[in-house]
Parts: sequence; C-alpha cells; structure tokens
Amino acid sequence: MTPDIIQNLIETGLPGARARVVGDDGVHFEATVVSEAFRGKLPLARHRMVYATLGERMGGEIHALALRTLTPEEAA
Repeated sequence: MTPDIIQNLIETGLPGARARVVGDDGVHFEATVVSEAFRGKLPLARHRMVYATLGERMGGEIHALALRTLTPEEAA
C-alpha cells in the first residue's frame, strides 16, 4: 500500500475531498482530509466516513491510519 493509493481511494470515495497522505513503511499512515461533507459532523463520524472509503483494507493492508479531518473553513 502506498500513500498515493490511499489518497486516491479517499478522494474517490468522498467526492470533492482533498487528501494528503504520508507513510514510510507501507502499513502505518497519516492523512489530512478536507471535505465539505464533514460540515456539522463530530470527529468520530468524520473518521468513519474516511474509513468507509478504504473498506476492508483497514486492519489489513493498512495497519494504522492517523486522521485529521477538516471542513474547508477549518483548514483555512
């Protein structure tokens, strides 16, 4: 698994989202995701939305994913 693949999965699964993903070892990653879809949602709900874009890869190919989820205003 690579950061680019994860970024593509997130941005495809959350249309309009922008994701920045880093990770050096192929199983542990950090992502910052900015999406209008996060507006009005608590952090746990936002994280679940991102995890849903990755499906079964979470806990398998992706051992750990630290998330920072923001609306466009929060990111500004």
